[in-house]
Parts: sequence; C-alpha cells; structure tokens
Amino acid sequence: MSKRGYHHGNLRQALVESALTLIETKGPTGFTLSEAAKQAGVTPAAVYRHFAGREDLIAEAARQGYEIFADVMKFAYDSGQPSALAAFEATGRAYLAFARRYPGHYIAMFESGISVQHSPELAAVSAKARGVLERAATELSEHIPPEKRPPPAMFSAHIWAMSHGVVELFARNSPGTQAPFPPEDLLETGIGVYLRGLGLIEPDS
Repeated sequence: MSKRGYHHGNLRQALVESALTLIETKGPTGFTLSEAAKQAGVTPAAVYRHFAGREDLIAEAARQGYEIFADVMKFAYDSGQPSALAAFEATGRAYLAFARRYPGHYIAMFESGISVQHSPELAAVSAKARGVLERAATELSEHIPPEKRPPPAMFSAHIWAMSHGVVELFARNSPGTQAPFPPEDLLETGIGVYLRGLGLIEPDS
C-alpha cells in the first residue's frame, strides 16, 4: 500500500480502524503506532497530527465503541417497551451481542486499561451508555417495595457485572476456558436468579 502521509483524506478514522484490527489480533498493548500507521497506509510521523500516542488512539477507539454501545443499549431498551422487565432483560442481552459484534471496540473499552476519565468526551459517552441500563433498572425497581428496593445504580451495576463476567469468561474464547452452557443461557438464567431474589419475577414451579 502506498504511503499517503499528511494528505490522507480521513487519516484520523483510518488510524482508528487500523488500531481496531490490531487490537483484535494483537491486543491493546501488542502493537505500535508505526504498525497502525503502516496498516493505514501513512507515514508514522503523520499519526502525531491527530494523536499524542498509542493511548490516545486507543481512547478514541474506545470512545467510538461507547457511542455504538449506547445506541445498541438504547435500541434494546426501546425494543422491550412498554414492559419494564422486558426492557431490562434486553439491555443485558445487548451487552453480550455488542461484545461479539464489535470485539475491537469492546477490548479498547474494557480491556485496554484506558480510563473513561481519559477525556471529557470519553467520560460523557460512557456515562450515556451506563445511563440506559440505570434507567431500565430504575423503572423495574418501582415494582419493588421501597424498603426492599436496592439503589438503581447498584441494581444496574450488578447486571453489568454479571454480563461482563459472562463475556469475559465464556464469550471471548479465554484460553483454557470451556463454557459449560451457551453464554446467552448463562446470562439469561443468571439475570433470572437475580430478579427472582428481588421478587420481580415468579419462582420456578
């Protein structure tokens, strides 16, 4: 591929796409800016017109991932309406679907070590994504007596953690790990146990 250097039409996005490919194949710390530049077809020096370093490049990949993630979560939430229960369960499944469909973004967001406070833009969009699940939890929590109602932020954090655990252990091909059940089943039954514990769905007969 010929080098297009500073005159590349959309160099910034080309570098992000290159980074996403490298993140998937080599991990977030397994590639250099020079490799990203080479894959994008530009000179290494051109990278610094847009990014201060590899961390900034990965942070931008994460920011774009959160944008997609927020949209996916919102779509899932809306698809479950008007049922608060269906909307909440849909957001949990959306987490697993996102991780499978956008592995490079997922790794940049959750496995790269990049803080969501890296930039105001990244912090804002990550909060937007979390807000969808918290909204779903808030609406579902209204069906629990106030004295037994967990804070919605804790409620949503529990489901987020469960979803993340299923993805990391059984849906990301962790070396030496064999899922005992399909990840979708693990997540669905786990959420079911949690919701039964809160009295939000009927116990199994």
